[in-house]
Amino acid sequence: MSDLGSEELEEEGEKYLGEYEGERNEAGERHGHGKARLPNGDTYEGKYEHGERHGQGTYKFKSGARYIGEYVKNKKHGRGTFIYPDGSRYEGEWADDLRHGHGVYYYVNNDSYTGEWFAHQRHGQGTYFYAETGSKYVGTWVNGQQKGTAELIHLNHRYQGKFLNKNPVGPGKYVFDIGCEQHGEYRLPDVEREEDEEETLVTVVPKWKVTKITELALWTPPRPQEQTTADGPSQGEAPGAEGGGEPAEEVQPLTDDMSEGELDSVHPGEEEGDASREDGEEFHYDSLDQGNVSFEEEEARPELLD
Repeated sequence: MSDLGSEELEEEGEKYLGEYEGERNEAGERHGHGKARLPNGDTYEGKYEHGERHGQGTYKFKSGARYIGEYVKNKKHGRGTFIYPDGSRYEGEWADDLRHGHGVYYYVNNDSYTGEWFAHQRHGQGTYFYAETGSKYVGTWVNGQQKGTAELIHLNHRYQGKFLNKNPVGPGKYVFDIGCEQHGEYRLPDVEREEDEEETLVTVVPKWKVTKITELALWTPPRPQEQTTADGPSQGEAPGAEGGGEPAEEVQPLTDDMSEGELDSVHPGEEEGDASREDGEEFHYDSLDQGNVSFEEEEARPELLD
């Protein structure tokens, strides 16, 4: 849901500013703490400085949305919480009326994103949690899209690799809790076209190609009284291991009976879509949706448009 430019300005002397009750300076400007009801039906209570919202305040929209946080010269700037009419909310940093810095977005379907924002979009390092499946994407984002090195964690396995245009690409591996790693590569399949075929938009999804299956590289931390020999430990640390405090059980390697076809049911993401969320994008792993709507849909909500 858009909140850009949605607050009505209260610049003294330009037009009717609605009702105001509060402190003023010697020049008659709104200055200090005050309450205002704007001509468009919105209300604001908080700090003013020289006629502008400046400092901590609460802005309530007639649509039901509200912002509780810091202002600088009539713009959301600093830390604040924006609650949308559908129940979703953002808690974090703002700059010039935009989500910017570190913040958490809670979606209406209980999904959440925790991480960095830039100019109102997910940008930098962040984690998206899928409430329905319990999976989460941990990695980098660029302009609202999953891009770069990341890990997609499911309940009993995880995928580690790189992402581009919302899809896994290139070399990577699946790490299974049963004690094996499946190495491979996501490749774009060849798309054959007839010469006289009309140009149509075709979504090409990378396909997983298995190269080898290995055991997990196990690592047991030395006891405090033991010193590591010059040769070092004989086993490596398990990739993506959690906890790290207890030795992992040794497991038998998978046999060669596991083929590429058996991984058809294992996809990097298995998330359900939810059209009521504020913004987001889709994972296209074998035609499976990530679970949040397009960022453009955010700007289309009528109550808070520019």
